Amino acid sequence: MSTTTIQGATARTGLSGPTLRYYEEVGLVGPIDRDPDSGHRRYGEQDLDALQALACLRAMGVGIEDMRTYQANRRRGNVAAAEQRDLLLRHAERVTQEIATLRVHLDYLQAKAALWDARDAGDPVAEAEAHLRVDAMLPALEAATR
Repeated sequence: MSTTTIQGATARTGLSGPTLRYYEEVGLVGPIDRDPDSGHRRYGEQDLDALQALACLRAMGVGIEDMRTYQANRRRGNVAAAEQRDLLLRHAERVTQEIATLRVHLDYLQAKAALWDARDAGDPVAEAEAHLRVDAMLPALEAATR
């Protein structure tokens, strides 16, 4: 069985050494085998696969408790498929909402940039049009920031 050091695990997963140790401490992975001579952690392929899944979940804003549930469901296999699907779809809905909020923010920034572009160009007609666009999106912006 091939194993790697904590440095190899960080390179492969993108997770920091402290994060790897924390994930082991809270039971998301492991226990991680230790080198009998040095006592250093040695990560196997199964450990690395689990850590890669956790790195993806972390990047998507999934919290520790849902990561714990995800890992438990992975171990349970097909009998946990519906629960795993529901967990992932719940986070997909959250990400969808975040994307909608970011879209409103992007639209606002572009409209404000157009307003300042019109001012820079000395074009009062374009400035007035841009101002109307900005004003029209203020309710959506306020709703998105709540």
